[in-house]
Amino acid sequence: MPQVYVAAGSNVEPERHLALAAAELERVFGPVRFSPWYRNKAVGFEGADFINFVVGFETALPVRAVLARLQAIEAQCGRPRDAPKWAPRTMDLDILLYGDRVCEEPGLTLPRPDLLKRPYMLGPLADLAPELAHPTAGATIGELWQRFDRAAHRLVRMEPALTSRHCDRRPPQEPGR
Repeated sequence: MPQVYVAAGSNVEPERHLALAAAELERVFGPVRFSPWYRNKAVGFEGADFINFVVGFETALPVRAVLARLQAIEAQCGRPRDAPKWAPRTMDLDILLYGDRVCEEPGLTLPRPDLLKRPYMLGPLADLAPELAHPTAGATIGELWQRFDRAAHRLVRMEPALTSRHCDRRPPQEPGR
């Protein structure tokens, strides 16, 4: 089964929407692995900071079925299909890699070209899968991240790293309460 990596980002109530997306990704795709979450400035427009992470999972689903499920999760988070490209987002889910598949077809280019240009995609993926070979770049994700000019677009790691199991920031209840 192919290993799939998906970037997730939001700058509209990002913690709430990313928590919802993380839970849905886990529900839809089974066992998943999450990178740490990062805060960064909006790219391409003036707006609130984004929070981003990358999730990895194996699936027997064809790539178009994965894409359809990701779009359904975006819709659950309140993202309309006709949302402008460079604007605030309740949720943005992008397939970065689908195994070693390379393709360019309407609505889908793999590997995602932005992966090598956007630190909020490459950095979290390097946390998750540094030894993974990029299908066309001739280097591992970790090597590509080491070479990346990080000063141009700063990422701030959120502590503690959140996953769908750690989205509720309320302190745990004491036993018997």
